[in-house]
Amino acid sequence: MLAAVAALSGAPAAMAPASGQGGAEPVPLFGIKLPPGYRDWRLISVAHEEGDLNDLRAILGNDVAIKAYREGTLPFPDGAIIARLAWRYVPSEENNKVFGRDQSFVAGAPTNVQFMVKDARKFAATGGWGFAQFNDGKPVDDAMLGACFSCHVPVEARDFVFTRYAP
Repeated sequence: MLAAVAALSGAPAAMAPASGQGGAEPVPLFGIKLPPGYRDWRLISVAHEEGDLNDLRAILGNDVAIKAYREGTLPFPDGAIIARLAWRYVPSEENNKVFGRDQSFVAGAPTNVQFMVKDARKFAATGGWGFAQFNDGKPVDDAMLGACFSCHVPVEARDFVFTRYAP
């Protein structure tokens, strides 16, 4: 786990420039663009998703989201944005040579970037949240985003947000 956290601490800077600092075309369904400077946001938590995805994730928040997390504010205020950056979960041959066994995994190639943007009025039909996903800096199609909200319904009591703050 320590190796995963260490790998993720520098991983956002290693994402391909195509994922950008903002200004890409907006996601059609919710009209969300890549927020400028999102890679500089603060860390909320990290995660490893197994199964078909098998990835490492860094969950970041803008200042509004971080303040809400730290103060335990629910629902999140308008303007909160949560980002999920994901990379392939791959073994580190270099680290494993040092350890003498297979135990180290690191972030590999980036897979995608997702966002949840809070605007209670604009996104009222989806619990006040707009959703976006970018692959190589390009938005995914509406069909893929249409399922986002239904997946978040089980955590309605936490304002539809899965990730808990890990200070």
